[in-house]
Amino acid sequence: MKNILAIALVFTAVTGAANEIDKRQVISLNEHQRDHVLTEMRALLSGTQRILAALSREDMTAVAREARSLGMGMAHSSENHLQAVLPKEFMQLGMSVHKDFDQIALDAESLKDPGYALRQLSESMKKCGACHAAYQIRVGEHPAAPGTQPPHHQH
Repeated sequence: MKNILAIALVFTAVTGAANEIDKRQVISLNEHQRDHVLTEMRALLSGTQRILAALSREDMTAVAREARSLGMGMAHSSENHLQAVLPKEFMQLGMSVHKDFDQIALDAESLKDPGYALRQLSESMKKCGACHAAYQIRVGEHPAAPGTQPPHHQH
């Protein structure tokens, strides 16, 4: 009897968790746009990992190089087509992260303080967490934004 009660409690807990509604704002993009955004997010993640590795070696030259590659230079003009479809707050948060990386690069070069750079990175990562907590990206039935090309499919 105790086993059946335990199984029922576990089933109820799992079912309740599975039935929770994802309350994040849905950003509906076409496949090409979604791929662009997610590719940039993965680049930010792998770049952050490289910064952490450089910090573990106290290689501030590498920290600056990696951080700069994630800065505003990464947020190039090809993202202009996304401004029409992404929420303003989403874009502002993303741009602030790119600016953070530029600042990390400048401070890594001038201060050469791994602890300071680590604290800066930690603060910037809070923005990543806030964005992922607030938004979800789904493929929708929207046409491509002006200036974009739909992905080419081979048959």
